[in-house]
Amino acid sequence: MKIALAQFNPTVGDFEGNSSRILTLAAEAKRHGAELAVFSELCICGYLPLDLLERPAFIQRNHDTLKELAAQMPLPAIVGYAGRVDHARAGKSIANKAALICEGRVVFEQSKMLLPTYDVFDESRYFQPGEKQYVYGMGREQLGITVCEDVWNDKNFWNKPLYARDPVTELISQGASVLINLSASPYTIDKRFLRVDMLRSIAMHHQRPVIYVNQVGGDDSLIFDGASMALTASGEVAAQAKAFEEDIVLFDTVTGKGDLHEQPATEIAYAHRALVTGTRDYVCKCRFTKAIVGLSGGVDSAVVACLAVEALGSANVLGVSMPGPFSSDGSKTDAKALAQNLGIPFLTIPIASVFDAYNQVLAPAFGNRPPDASEENIQARIRGNYLMALSNKYGSMVLSTGNKSEIAVGYCTLYGDMAGGLAVISDVPKMMVYALAQHINREREVIPRATLEKPPSAELRPNQKDTDSLPPYEVLDAILKAYIEEVKTPEEIAAEFGYDLKLVRDIAVRVDGNEYKRKQAAPGLKITSRAFGFGRPFPIAQRFIP
Repeated sequence: MKIALAQFNPTVGDFEGNSSRILTLAAEAKRHGAELAVFSELCICGYLPLDLLERPAFIQRNHDTLKELAAQMPLPAIVGYAGRVDHARAGKSIANKAALICEGRVVFEQSKMLLPTYDVFDESRYFQPGEKQYVYGMGREQLGITVCEDVWNDKNFWNKPLYARDPVTELISQGASVLINLSASPYTIDKRFLRVDMLRSIAMHHQRPVIYVNQVGGDDSLIFDGASMALTASGEVAAQAKAFEEDIVLFDTVTGKGDLHEQPATEIAYAHRALVTGTRDYVCKCRFTKAIVGLSGGVDSAVVACLAVEALGSANVLGVSMPGPFSSDGSKTDAKALAQNLGIPFLTIPIASVFDAYNQVLAPAFGNRPPDASEENIQARIRGNYLMALSNKYGSMVLSTGNKSEIAVGYCTLYGDMAGGLAVISDVPKMMVYALAQHINREREVIPRATLEKPPSAELRPNQKDTDSLPPYEVLDAILKAYIEEVKTPEEIAAEFGYDLKLVRDIAVRVDGNEYKRKQAAPGLKITSRAFGFGRPFPIAQRFIP
């Protein structure tokens, strides 16, 4: 059987647009000789729909669209949708389903059995799990259809499986000759290697080809990389779609041959593509066409501006320099040079006079108290006000530029540099920001060399350096990764890296104490295994000290 792996970029709730793309790709699959087209998890409504699933009208649109697709589908196809289940039973009223469409009707359905409740997933909140796996015969093949998490419980691959049941094993016991998985698996760093290894383990252990079709595109904080693939029974990747692009590839279950499309060569290139995709889809799916970036002359704003230009085009990104009383000439020059290199519109709006006015008005209230972070934050908030005023006037989205290292320890200003509609690099550690900058400059100098060579500084007081308040970023990033992503204790971190225990404890306290800031931050793009946001729900008002 020739199977088309059809990955596309759905928008949550855009039933008309999603079904149009499904039909277009299905027609293309048929022209290429496919006998079956496979799409991704919940592709009819888009993944992750969250509490839209609690609206009866949303579920009805799933059913109506599925019926309309069935009437127009040019070849047999498997699609994902949110469908009702028997109301007579206890439990939830809907399930995460895969539907097989053939000859104008739905001939088979399979409900997702394993519902993840970790990280960004909370599917038990919405769905009733499937009770049993069923095999469906089509031509010479017995199709074993699963949905996403159903293949992530292979006891031969994982040291400690999360679930008691293994849907894949149950399908094999029923005679499945080919395993098909509809997925919406978000990208995180290095996950693509884990995914291939896991699917290879399943294929080789059960001696069955595995078809894996993943969603592509951005949905709020989540970025889906696509990279759909087919593996032979011997574990060879025989077909693979592009990463971060809509694509279609064919795989022949008889010959074991398929289309192999090129993937980004390095992990930093993969992450770069992810951030561009996430930025483009968040801005565009929120019905914006243009973005604004405050350009400080530093590496963070430079990288965000470069990502925005790749995502939206140079004509649609406005760079704004807002020099203050402590801004160096080099920073002002670097900001302008970056804008010229990118070919973007550029504004310079100084803040010094407004800052002086703030100081004058607040002087009676501040009294004889010495200058401190209050004056520094005022500068950041003036800049935030400027950017949001331009956003309102031009109808453009402000992209905030704080990185994960700063946001983790609260080295950022509420209503200042945190202002904006999307925090593009909020899950990118500082050292990785530099790696992205080097990748961006791989062919020509886009980001000025001086930006990469000067010590990081917020430039909110004379001769300020980030290291005045923080350990070197090499040290800070290692501590943060261990504490946030690997959930290690300060004692474990200090012992592993040889760092001073007091330093590690101080960083941990700062991370926990700044949850209130992060709760008020713009949504950020997730690229690590543990990002700030709804996948890391920590309380604000708490007194646990690690």
